[in-house]
Amino acid sequence: MPPTDHSSKPGSPAASSPPDLPPPGGLCAIHQPNLFPRLTTLAKLFAANYWIVLDDVQFNRRDYQHRARLAALDDPHRRQWLTVPTHLPQGRQTAIRDAVIADLDRSRRRVAHMLPHYYRASPHWPALARELPCVLDQFTATGKTADVAEASTRILLELLGWKGPILRSSHLPARPSRSQRLADLAQATGARGYLCGTGGMTYLDTSVFTARDITVVPFHPPAGMPWDAGRRISAIHALMRLGPQALAEQMQAAARSQSRPAA
Repeated sequence: MPPTDHSSKPGSPAASSPPDLPPPGGLCAIHQPNLFPRLTTLAKLFAANYWIVLDDVQFNRRDYQHRARLAALDDPHRRQWLTVPTHLPQGRQTAIRDAVIADLDRSRRRVAHMLPHYYRASPHWPALARELPCVLDQFTATGKTADVAEASTRILLELLGWKGPILRSSHLPARPSRSQRLADLAQATGARGYLCGTGGMTYLDTSVFTARDITVVPFHPPAGMPWDAGRRISAIHALMRLGPQALAEQMQAAARSQSRPAA
């Protein structure tokens, strides 16, 4: 998938009421809201101290902001897209935060139907089912695709025991160019390190981070199962196969394996 164009929108203005910031010196991840994200994406967020939701860049229909690839419980190669149809009020220039869900009731019913269809046979399904209303409620609460996607990621992180704060880039000051924006966001939140995925490392200008004394930490997902399939399918599959505790242990091991900025 091509990266979202981080330079298509003007820089984020400083919020009139600044958000509560995490303690300085942490490791941050900056990523678009993804609908029930892939395992590797979820692992990157889990490995960070906090997540900055990149919601003020251009919405990309070819990315995972409004869709997730579900895999059958007994066969990870049998897959189907779960898509939340999305309307872009400003056309292709619409920011992620401004994208709205098309046909709210039908979209909500589709999410509510497809997940149990795929995973209710898992002994771990009740844990996810208890949290799913937090996602479904966002359809009617705001009607925004980004809010549904963010909620879907949040419940997965919480099921794995991650308790870091979540901030939004649209509430923080940042300039528009791609690497500059990310460095500004990391600096605005007092980060000591920026956790960057393998895709981001292909375009990132690390010098703008070095100039701010912020270490760029490449995130390398582990090899083997469930990680190989987890590069392409939603983390729900691994969660339903392994259960929250076992998957959390794998996530913790993956987080420990990353290089950390010096204290």
